[in-house]
Amino acid sequence: MHLIKTLEQFGLNKKQAKLYLVVLELGSATVNVIAHKSGIARSSCYDILDSLVKKGIASSFKKKTIKYFSVDDPRKIFELAKQKVEVLEKALPQLNALYASARDRPSVRFYQGVEGIKQIFEEILIDNNPEILSFGSAEDLLNTMGDYHLEFVKKRVKAKMLARIIIRNTKTGQQRKKIGQSELRQVKFIPKDFDYHGEVVVFGDKVAFFSFIKDHVVIIIESAEITNVQRAMFEYIWQVAE
Repeated sequence: MHLIKTLEQFGLNKKQAKLYLVVLELGSATVNVIAHKSGIARSSCYDILDSLVKKGIASSFKKKTIKYFSVDDPRKIFELAKQKVEVLEKALPQLNALYASARDRPSVRFYQGVEGIKQIFEEILIDNNPEILSFGSAEDLLNTMGDYHLEFVKKRVKAKMLARIIIRNTKTGQQRKKIGQSELRQVKFIPKDFDYHGEVVVFGDKVAFFSFIKDHVVIIIESAEITNVQRAMFEYIWQVAE
């Protein structure tokens, strides 16, 4: 049974492995003898033995008019396995290139509801980047997330994660700036007459787009290039904001 499992790891199915071992033990034999010893139907034996021949680990010959099957030296399996590894090794640079290109493609995720928003804030903490950038609505964020956001800020401060945020110049915004230093937060303002109800957060190679109205949704994109674009936009606004 152990040998059958070993041969299955090489790529044979259970019946192929069983017949291989039977023929290996017999040396060479007719299908009738092989079928009797293996307990596999004669008609099935023909197909299985032919598949072993195609794999290059068995052969057939005739004595007079009777067909016999035999298997090659077991070292042949080892050599074939080595050849397979060598083929894969040659293809490895191309496989790695495909893997790298797939990783370079943007990954997009969608979350819904307050619990979905919380998942992204937890992800920000787990990623633990030295700085996060945020453009958003302080009023909507605090109204939607309430006490949870206060706890998030405590955890962010404990992790020594700096936040630079751009928000509207409102009473809430002024309060955020007033306590900014104690919460590792730098604040700049845009005019309060801009009307929007969401937030964009850049962290690492990820950008999260939050909507704080109706269903409360988050779209998060993981892409170095897209993040660089968003970061450049943020930095420009940061320069001209108050």
